[in-house]
Amino acid sequence: MTLKDLLDRLPPTGLDGLAFPRGLLGAFRRKSISFSNGLTDETSIVFWFQSKSFTIDLRLPDGAATPLVDRQGWVGDTLWDEDRQHMSWRIARSYQPRDQWPEPASLRFIGNSVIEFAPSGAYVEDWRQQCVRGPLLGLRLISLRDGDDSPAQPMAGGLILAGDHTAYAQSRLPALDETLRSAASLEQALANGIATEQQIESYDVSVALQGGRINHSTQPQRLGQDIFSGDWALQPDGLIALTRTVDGRTCHLRFVLDVHEPDFRFIRETPVTPAASQWMEDQKQHLFRHAIVAR
Repeated sequence: MTLKDLLDRLPPTGLDGLAFPRGLLGAFRRKSISFSNGLTDETSIVFWFQSKSFTIDLRLPDGAATPLVDRQGWVGDTLWDEDRQHMSWRIARSYQPRDQWPEPASLRFIGNSVIEFAPSGAYVEDWRQQCVRGPLLGLRLISLRDGDDSPAQPMAGGLILAGDHTAYAQSRLPALDETLRSAASLEQALANGIATEQQIESYDVSVALQGGRINHSTQPQRLGQDIFSGDWALQPDGLIALTRTVDGRTCHLRFVLDVHEPDFRFIRETPVTPAASQWMEDQKQHLFRHAIVAR
């Protein structure tokens, strides 16, 4: 079945037990990152997709032209510190052999923007919600079987559908990821023959915007492909199966349902005091003359 057919059959899960503010659910594009030294980057392609318990992240400084060893992407467990209002991530396996962003995120909300402050003061990031309304689906990848006779191998990854936007992540095979841990960097892994370019690039993080065709990916050859490709199935044990072709091989993947909200309204506005609301109404000719929804 197609993913649309699967969505029609999946029951809603609700959001009971959501550990962090509801405004963090969805798909976010990084509008900018400003550093303590006065530099600002508004060019790099960076996306953050948030499900109920996990995150998918893609970072490409030069888009499709980003060199193999400079791409970043990961899937991780989302952790929330209520007292500090900090979000952090437990990342077991990522595109890079080391965590490039070790600081937790101190978050503030304004309109459709989530402002992330590094507690150290090193940087601040401006993230923009891309979604308005639509399905919210999180599927966490747990295993892959290469062919019909091979044993299942544990995998990291998942799929997050937020409105019209989708992110998909699929780690390398476990033995390869473990081998790469011995390298200080991907450059060293290539230089020392620890991994080939094809093996490094086998960690897939892809993003499709406004539909199912991939716009950005750690695998540039996937651009324009259908991010939902394959045959989906809801299994009797409640797990979700996907059969798809990977590098010419038939692979069977299994997912756990993390969240399914068929019609979710993503948060794009934040509350203000009555006095502030009246001030904006009184001054709107000046305040909103050139204002637009920035995404």
